[in-house]
Amino acid sequence: MSFASVSSHVVRLRAAKLGGRLLACWVMCMYPCVSTAQDAQETPQDGAIEQNKPFVSREQVSENLDRAVAFLISEQNEDGSWGSKGPQSVFEGGFALSTHASWQLAANALACSSLAGVKSPSKAEQAALEKSVRFLCTVPLPKRDSDWDIDIVWSAVYGFSTCVELLQLEAFQGKELQTLLDSRGREFLAVLLKHQALSGGWAYYDDPPFTRTPTWATSFTTAAVLPALVDAKKVLGWDIKDRVIQRAVRYVERCALPNGAYAYDLQPSSGVGGIEHINMVEGSLSRIQVCNWALARAGVKRITADRLREGLNEFFCYHKFLDHVRTRPIPHEGFHANAGYFYFFGHYYAARAIGLLPAPERAGWYQRLSPHLMKTQWKSGGASDFLRTPYMVAASTSFLIRGLQWDLDSRSTGKPSEPADTDSPTTTGEQDQ
Repeated sequence: MSFASVSSHVVRLRAAKLGGRLLACWVMCMYPCVSTAQDAQETPQDGAIEQNKPFVSREQVSENLDRAVAFLISEQNEDGSWGSKGPQSVFEGGFALSTHASWQLAANALACSSLAGVKSPSKAEQAALEKSVRFLCTVPLPKRDSDWDIDIVWSAVYGFSTCVELLQLEAFQGKELQTLLDSRGREFLAVLLKHQALSGGWAYYDDPPFTRTPTWATSFTTAAVLPALVDAKKVLGWDIKDRVIQRAVRYVERCALPNGAYAYDLQPSSGVGGIEHINMVEGSLSRIQVCNWALARAGVKRITADRLREGLNEFFCYHKFLDHVRTRPIPHEGFHANAGYFYFFGHYYAARAIGLLPAPERAGWYQRLSPHLMKTQWKSGGASDFLRTPYMVAASTSFLIRGLQWDLDSRSTGKPSEPADTDSPTTTGEQDQ
């Protein structure tokens, strides 16, 4: 989950100081996917190549998933929450007090979603889910108590998305929790509507001049909430003006760059500024996944199945840039200004993008994704990609859980086979739900 802004001193072009020969060696090491024309021709075009060679067995994925769920439940507070509303790291000073409550609430929403995805839950798992939903729906919502720091948007993005997701599940129909989710979901929606930027997107900070309506937005924050807005209107029948969704779609589309990446945010001259810029594909690996997924779910026709595959192949081809930065404590200190908290965020949305591909090929893609999730787990079953603060641990573990859940779903719903002939993503929804 991205909870920090791009530093004004984004990593500069280190390679410019190298000699020609050293630069060539560096490029070959860091960019193996484009080393030769032959290599480019041999790059997998879809998940089918790995489909008959799973990296890990179904049993191993299931075991790791069970450990992650057990860890999440063991860390849950009595009131159904995770973490606390106060500062829990010396690296996170200078934020508004409400920001810490916002981060907690956003992480709790993700935890609710992950527990709701547990198949045939035990009594303990069901109890943990219901407690988490009650906390999500009854805790006082954070306030905006800063001019520039509007991290309450994160709580609205994931709180709203989780409420909309759970309201579509049969398990919550006709119950008290349905009423709670409906009411709280509409409260989160009100926060989103109030903080939709002039450009049509959403962000977690603001730029001067500070006004009630934010002036800054980012591609990935906007994309993260866009499908939930679509579902709330079309599936749940909520009264959301078309213009709200259309402006958000337009914002994400305008962030798309010719190189296949998505700009961090929309600038008058969005583009790349050197071989190591954040808007190169290598710095946009996670944004590519969430933006492709969101636009496809919003019905943008140019995001075809082939485009999803292209983005996923880039994700795995340049994955070492995410590996390099995971757990580093300084935001955007990695190559291409990657940050530690890009890791699980990106894998979660890569999993969601896979869920839009034809069912027969999903298993192959998930079998490429799951090892990158499982290798990060602690012996306890939890995980974190940035600071080990409780909210970040809850969010990271929840992102991991969902990815492994969808892997298992893909293995149980059909045997891997060659991709179906299609030019567009499936329209029946992720995992055919």
